[in-house]
Amino acid sequence: MSFSLPALLTYSFLYLLLLFGVAHLTERGVVPRAWVQHPLIYILSLGVFAGIWAVYGALVVADQTGYGFLAYYLGISGAFLLAPVLLNPVLRIVRSYQLSSLADLFAFRYRSQLAGTLATLCSGIATLSLLSMQIKAVTDSANLLAPDASPHLTSFLFSLIVVLFAVLFGAQRDQGSESHRGLVVAIAFDSFVKLSAMLVLGGVVLFTVFGGMDGLEHWLTAHKARSSSMELSINDGSWRALMLMSFAGALVLPHMYHMIFSENPSARALSSASWGLPLYLLLLALPVPIIFWGGMELGTETPASYLVIGVSQALDSPALVLLMYVAGLSAASGLMIVSTLALAGMLLNHVVLPLHTPQDRGDIYRWLRWIKRVLIAVIILAALLFHDTLGADLDLIILGVLALSGVLQLLPGALGVIYWPEGNRRGLNAGLITGVAVWVVTLVLPFSQVANPLATLEAPLIPDQQNWHIFVFLSLTLNVTVFALVSLLSKPSADEISAAQACSWGALSRPQRRELLATSSGEFVEQLSAPLGGEVAQREVERALSQLKLPASEYRPYQLRRLRDQIEVNLSGLMGPTVARDIVKRHLSFKPLAGDDTAQDIHYMERALGNYQSQLTGLAAELDNLRRHYRQTLQNLPIPACSVGDDGEILMWNHAMAELTGIAADDVVGGRLLALPDYWYTLLDDFVTGPDLHRYKHRLDLRGRPHWLNLHKAALSGPDHPEGGSIILVEDQTETRLLEDELMHSERLASVGRLAAGVAHEVGNPVTGISSLAQNLKLETDDPDILHTADQIQQQTRRISTILQSLMNFARTGNHAQANRYEPAQIRRCVDESINLLSLSDKGRGICYQNQCPEDLMVLGDEQRLVQVFVNLLANARDASPEGGLIRISGNREGYSAIIEITDEGSGIPADQLDHIFEPFYTTKGPNQGTGLGLSLVYSIVEEHYGNIQVESPASPETERGTCVRLRLPAYEGDGEERPFSQNERSLN
Repeated sequence: MSFSLPALLTYSFLYLLLLFGVAHLTERGVVPRAWVQHPLIYILSLGVFAGIWAVYGALVVADQTGYGFLAYYLGISGAFLLAPVLLNPVLRIVRSYQLSSLADLFAFRYRSQLAGTLATLCSGIATLSLLSMQIKAVTDSANLLAPDASPHLTSFLFSLIVVLFAVLFGAQRDQGSESHRGLVVAIAFDSFVKLSAMLVLGGVVLFTVFGGMDGLEHWLTAHKARSSSMELSINDGSWRALMLMSFAGALVLPHMYHMIFSENPSARALSSASWGLPLYLLLLALPVPIIFWGGMELGTETPASYLVIGVSQALDSPALVLLMYVAGLSAASGLMIVSTLALAGMLLNHVVLPLHTPQDRGDIYRWLRWIKRVLIAVIILAALLFHDTLGADLDLIILGVLALSGVLQLLPGALGVIYWPEGNRRGLNAGLITGVAVWVVTLVLPFSQVANPLATLEAPLIPDQQNWHIFVFLSLTLNVTVFALVSLLSKPSADEISAAQACSWGALSRPQRRELLATSSGEFVEQLSAPLGGEVAQREVERALSQLKLPASEYRPYQLRRLRDQIEVNLSGLMGPTVARDIVKRHLSFKPLAGDDTAQDIHYMERALGNYQSQLTGLAAELDNLRRHYRQTLQNLPIPACSVGDDGEILMWNHAMAELTGIAADDVVGGRLLALPDYWYTLLDDFVTGPDLHRYKHRLDLRGRPHWLNLHKAALSGPDHPEGGSIILVEDQTETRLLEDELMHSERLASVGRLAAGVAHEVGNPVTGISSLAQNLKLETDDPDILHTADQIQQQTRRISTILQSLMNFARTGNHAQANRYEPAQIRRCVDESINLLSLSDKGRGICYQNQCPEDLMVLGDEQRLVQVFVNLLANARDASPEGGLIRISGNREGYSAIIEITDEGSGIPADQLDHIFEPFYTTKGPNQGTGLGLSLVYSIVEEHYGNIQVESPASPETERGTCVRLRLPAYEGDGEERPFSQNERSLN
């Protein structure tokens, strides 16, 4: 059974076109989002790990070592079962710092461009062998189906097709953009095809060749000698080495790093994959023994590497043969596409950009995209060259061993990222160079038949297919030993220590609180324009501002530091961490340190600890709870408080401070005092920099009202807090000051009252004499003019007497030496007396008062206290009325209550203030026009008289002006004994 080469190439092209169509439809949003984000898609995409091993390689190992083929699956399954302590820490670092490859991770952690370049070159050399393995598998399987085809032509055309689709798959977007969901879905589809094909072939063999499970059991019993190789041929060393290399592959294989971390949608997806991928690999492994035994039973002469093709041909099923060819093509192409994309990114970031950083380009994104496309083509063509010169003559297993043992040299550095903060770049580079050198000398050169240094030196042990595992362990052991020794004997740099703290599991870095040279986000754009160009700089700054949810114009130092870090993270995904750090360090630099400035960024620590809250346990969790308790205590302290660093940066701004100033904490924390309004900046800056530790009764006008503040300052520096700074407490003494002023005012009123009583008494005597003389004058003459003049004199003297009596009565108001005695009081007389008192002032001369209260409207109460009520209400109405305004006082009787209404034509009271007008010290008048105690006093007096008071504003719905104050007081009945009684007696009744 054979096919033509054009037919196979057509099938290959159509299948890859189908993959691209799946990816394209996903990117366009045609595939439902719920499907794309389903954990199953991510799990299947990780099946790219199996590659050609799943279809061809596993059967080779089954033929050589029996169940030893399971080691390849068990190793990576173990890595995923250990995901919480192995993969999750790496995922956290990758997502935080946009590290798109293992080389990026090395360059970031060890602060070494050389470390990233060595990791890239090591991965590149090993990946060439891995890619050659895929090309060889597809070429050989195609030659089995089309014997007349040229192997070189087949491999070349296949590689050319893969180049085309690799470019289409991965180089359409900007480097460092969001995950390629289309690629993930396409690779998941690839893995589904592999699994389906293997299960279908296994099922066909089971039921067609063996007649089901019972038939297989009988066959195994009858052919025990032939099937026993699956049980007895496991080489301890080889399968352990294979398991270790497979375990390391989760971290160090470029395509696995890319799919696990760079394309990871969430930590939850990785949690699902920790059991989902082992289950997928188990399903892949299940058909392998059945297919192997089926090949024995069918007597296929096909090499074990391509037993699935041979078994399908023996079953005489063209559809099954084509299905297995497509499965092999699917496995090889998927791994090649992802590996090439990952390796191209590594070469771009750690080989091309360090040698040639793009500058003054209009569109860096486009330049990077084209460079990556060229690198994709170069990598696949290099793999093709490797295949034509060396790989075509090597066994699939040897190619796989060379690839896996090569990337295994990266495992010590990868584990050191999260578990060994003491490791440094000198140790990593030395260990990596040592391990790679031993790997090349003992495995690559001998197996590639280029040279065999060990044979030349007549070493006691020469590598072959039986003992290769010894040299794998040897190279890894020397790598680890050199890495550890050099790291322990050399001192890491400050940058390495900081990076190690950022990467270590559960550790937090403490960056210094330093001031940037750039003072705004606009200056960020200007300074980044030199290396990136104006358009790209603007785009990157806007992107970082959007990610941090900051305003377009940002000036606060802390937020600028966050912006700088975010830009470095984004550029790291675009160009690699070393180039990104170099650009940011050069063009967004800090101001030089002044002396031994060790101030730490408290805001960063707060944010980091907040993110870690759910991950802290034991004593760390208890300490964090204690920290949160004390912080919340400061935040909820009823006294306004803030803390300021020595550099003038605001570190804390509690809720009471925000309420007092009207400035939210989010708007000022992390900013300078200079950013505060002028009056607050002047006050706090002068106090912080001044020598005084206390300042009392400082007046500050806030929101149109004077406030009096007491300020207290204490230094924060000490043995437990070397960063320095000050904490400031602000006591609002406004109410106390107003109470003091009111008490002084009351004392003055009392003095005026006593003076008025004395003046009234002294003035009353001459006024009485004048009145007597006027009466005598009327008796001594009949002249009408003189009589008229005498009447006017008497009229004026009576007026003076009335005024003097009102002053004396008002002066006695508030005297509580004796219990209040409630007597019948005429409302009209109380209102008249209040009007007379108000008429003594020159204020409101143009106001007209209309007293419309009936003469018989009586209440039981303290007349002088009621006069005080009306004086306050009429004074408020007068102050609110326009020039020439009218104030009406009306009254009527409703059942047992007397209703008195005072209505003015003023501007009214806003609705939002009506509920507060009876509160002490609350006033709607301007500064120095009232204390806010008048209506509070009115409310108290009315309550003492068992009445209530209501205010309606506006009084006139038509004009929407005026205010109506309605008093309801108990009316005097007048039909009982009119005996005065005290308030205590009334309450007893």
